[in-house]
Amino acid sequence: MALKPPRPSSVDELFERASQLAGQRFADLAARAELAIPADLRRDKGWVGMMLEHYLGATAGSKPTQDFPELGIELKTLPVDAAGKPLETTFVCVAPLLNIAGVNWQTSNVRNKLQCVLWLPIDGRREIPLADRVVGSAFIWQPTPQQEAILQRDWEEHMDRIALGQVEHITARQGEALQIRPKATDGAALTDAIGPDGSIIQVRPRGFYLKKNFTEQIIQQVFNAV
Repeated sequence: MALKPPRPSSVDELFERASQLAGQRFADLAARAELAIPADLRRDKGWVGMMLEHYLGATAGSKPTQDFPELGIELKTLPVDAAGKPLETTFVCVAPLLNIAGVNWQTSNVRNKLQCVLWLPIDGRREIPLADRVVGSAFIWQPTPQQEAILQRDWEEHMDRIALGQVEHITARQGEALQIRPKATDGAALTDAIGPDGSIIQVRPRGFYLKKNFTEQIIQQVFNAV
């Protein structure tokens, strides 16, 4: 891989770098970064994010911190269709399943990650070859008080279920904006969780995801206000 640019020193510098990616083909970006383009994203789901992180200087990856903690900004890619509608849910962070006594929304990793997000829409249409897809127009979003209230309510309801040993009964349908669902790519990866009787059980890791209807509202909120 080509040498990664230095980390941006300001929000303006980060946004300028992200804005310069708009309209650029994945093939051209990959070539400049000396990255091989996978045949598809089924086995390489994180490839696009990794490529864009290269240009923006992000290093946090999946760590429980923001991608740009010194700027207070999280980076999220958002695959969209030709009409700009999100094509999939957005992973936020891993859901804690143990040692959750005393955790609250204000200090949660979900709130930390979503306090300020640099969104990078990308062409997610599967009928378009990966090399020919392009990056969209970046934008920075912070939740409104109403949006944060929805996220907090969803988070608290999910965490209550986890605390009560009901993790296996949480479905992707629950939550208005924020859902919980298995994170591992296969059923072989297991982690400890609170069981129905308070004992420790083995379950697939869970992750918090933003639902498509919520990210669609974010896009409408931002671009309709322009």
